[in-house]
Amino acid sequence: MYNELTKNDIKKMEEEIEYRKLVVRKEAIEAVKEARAQGDLSENFEYYAAKKDKNKNESRIRYLERMIRTAKVISDDSKEDEIGLYNTVDVYFEEDDETETYKIVTTVRGNSLKNLISSESPLGKALLGHKVGDRVHVQINDKAGYDVIVKRIEKTVDDGSDALRSF
Repeated sequence: MYNELTKNDIKKMEEEIEYRKLVVRKEAIEAVKEARAQGDLSENFEYYAAKKDKNKNESRIRYLERMIRTAKVISDDSKEDEIGLYNTVDVYFEEDDETETYKIVTTVRGNSLKNLISSESPLGKALLGHKVGDRVHVQINDKAGYDVIVKRIEKTVDDGSDALRSF
């Protein structure tokens, strides 16, 4: 499966890769050298911690490069009156008699604790392309689903303020 990313997502990932290669990598290598210089490596916690940090950085670089290499580039454009990527949406849940606000983002930016829902999640996928007043059926799996009503759409552009998930 490919991750659906916008050009801006890829740009942000490339910026993070460059930062990690030029800044973080140098710092991590220096930390390993300093810890190694302290002598006996068998009981040197600083050495193992420095190596772990260095490896974690290299792993993140490989992860981001793989994400870019295998990404399916999608557009974040949508019609003025329709729900699209990076739009903030008020959704009324009929069963709970509650209204929730969500921002629809790409998978790498999804964060349910901040009400950033992925365009590939059941709710995000169901909402895309709908208009204010539409009743939308959200299919969770083969046997379960629920209905929501779109109450408000706020058109926003991707300003990069939704940071990419980091490990």
